Amino acid sequence: MKKKNLLYSLYSAAFIGMCLVPSALMPFVKADDSKEKRKAADAPKLTDEDGKLNFSFFQDFENYFSDHFAFRQQLVTADGRIKTAVFGTSPNKNVIAGKDGWLYYGETLDDYLHINTLSDRSIENIRYNLDMINDYCTEKGIQFVFTVAPNKNSVYSQYMPSHYVSSGQPGNYERLAKSLSSKSYWADMKITLQNTSSGVPLYHKTDTHWNNMGAYVGHTRLMTALGMDSCPAGTSWYTKNNDRLGDLAAMIYPAEDAKDTQVHNDYQFTYTYRGAFHRLDDMTIKTVCSGKEGNLKMFRDSYGEAILPYMAECFGTAEFSRFVPYELYSVSDGAVIIEIVERNMGDLQKYAPIMQAPVAELTGISPTLYSGNDISAKTELNGGMTHIFGELPEEFFGEGFTEIYVTSGETTFRAFNCFEDKLLGREDEVSDRGFSLYLPPEQSPTDGIITITAVSSGGKAVAADIQL
Repeated sequence: MKKKNLLYSLYSAAFIGMCLVPSALMPFVKADDSKEKRKAADAPKLTDEDGKLNFSFFQDFENYFSDHFAFRQQLVTADGRIKTAVFGTSPNKNVIAGKDGWLYYGETLDDYLHINTLSDRSIENIRYNLDMINDYCTEKGIQFVFTVAPNKNSVYSQYMPSHYVSSGQPGNYERLAKSLSSKSYWADMKITLQNTSSGVPLYHKTDTHWNNMGAYVGHTRLMTALGMDSCPAGTSWYTKNNDRLGDLAAMIYPAEDAKDTQVHNDYQFTYTYRGAFHRLDDMTIKTVCSGKEGNLKMFRDSYGEAILPYMAECFGTAEFSRFVPYELYSVSDGAVIIEIVERNMGDLQKYAPIMQAPVAELTGISPTLYSGNDISAKTELNGGMTHIFGELPEEFFGEGFTEIYVTSGETTFRAFNCFEDKLLGREDEVSDRGFSLYLPPEQSPTDGIITITAVSSGGKAVAADIQL
């Protein structure tokens, strides 16, 4: 009996000791949390910024401990391997565990299911905003191309978990593609990728993005839209190496060097970088290519990293920018490409590009005067221009599509239908009633008063004077 009690005691002591190891070694074993694409909790403080007692101390301590205990990454990795292999689920809400080892980004799920979609007005707002960009570029002799890089599960849906079933309604991409189908500047990337047959997938299995082959297919689609040849033309893909660190795998297997397959070709690129260059995710990258002609300004996101070498090889000078809003005022010639990933399409209704608002004429319109005081309007200086932005009440909108105009002094300008959520102090909110435009210094409202006029295609017109 004593021997049995001793074994129980030893077992209990060993179990408690194992539980205490992560706590006891926490000051000595540091983990790199960069792979998990999130910021670890800061150490808790007894007082807040005002010097008062921090009543959230114990909650802060719990969060800090959860992010910093010893061997956390090893335990998270073990948990991830067990859940994906045995249960087919992911321990991280930002990662979807698919079939055959495929991983998908959690933020793409609504797009995949075609739920929580943008309003019809939002889709038309995006179409209208892109038309305005195209008109601006055309007036300056600049060729404009717009494309959406599809989410991985839009191209490789067969590896998504079977219990995720689409609503059967058109998604944001399909609705916008239909709205842009007649536009010469629209490059439908989803159709191109879906119709491309290749010996290997065009996207990484354990990463959010397309691989080099997918990027090359995307490059050829953009060059076709520009009426130019691809660079290189007809490249031969010849090697596959496990040398790509998958960003999704790193989030659920942080202790592993989880490499994914990358495709390489034998082409020797000749372009060079101008100025400082660190990595392909730099906010601004400039290139030159000897023997090539033309200028390119490409506004891109992380999908633009793999495509950058091919685009840089085709132009005498090129600039690749990740800055938002798009600085269109800095472009004077050549070609402009805007690329945005499918899951972020709604941002095209948020941040108006920095460019001088086009002048417009309002003739034959007798708007109803709005007497309410609930119009949100603000102003700031940006790019040497006055940025005016805000949100209109629903009363300004009628049947059909609504265009918004701003009159400053004696001149009327056309506004982008953009809701500047961050500048309005309403980050991550969505509204299809926003307006945003940039006025040159000589046209800025000297008395701080502007007139906003909303004109719908159904014949409704509403106007209001606003003190900024």
